Amino acid sequence: MKFLCDQMLGTLAKWLRLLGFDTFYASSDISDDELLRIAEKEKRILITRDKQLIHRAEKNGLRVTKIETFDLTMQIRKVLQENNVQFNENTILSRCSTCNAVLEKVSKEEVKDLVPERVFQQQDVFWRCPGCGKIYWLGSHYDNM
Repeated sequence: MKFLCDQMLGTLAKWLRLLGFDTFYASSDISDDELLRIAEKEKRILITRDKQLIHRAEKNGLRVTKIETFDLTMQIRKVLQENNVQFNENTILSRCSTCNAVLEKVSKEEVKDLVPERVFQQQDVFWRCPGCGKIYWLGSHYDNM
C-alpha cells in the first residue's frame, strides 16, 4: 500500500513512514496537477484535507482518504481503517521518516561516532538511511508507538 500526503499533512506522512508505509510527502512547490499525476502513475492513495483536490482526484478515478481532524492519532486510524490495512510490527522503523528510503541495518561499530555516547552504550541495534544518512535505533519513540 502506497500513500501520497499533500503539503498540509507532513506529520502524518512522517508517522506513516515510521509505521513502515511507502509514503510520498508533497512539498509546497508541487502543484495539484503534479500531485494527481504522481498518485496515478505510482498508484498511490492520495491523503488530503483539500476539498477541491479531493473532488479532482475522485473525478479522475483516484483513491482518496479525506482527513478532517487535526488529531494525529485519529488521522492514522482513519488512513488504516479506510484503506483496510494494518501496520506490522516487523515493518516499524523500516523507512526513513525524512526521505522515505528503506532503512538498512548497520553494525553498532559503524555508528559509534554518529550517535550520542549514551545511545551507543544503551542500544545494540541500529539502522541507517541510504538516502539521507539519518541513524535510527529503538528508543523511547518506539516504545511510545
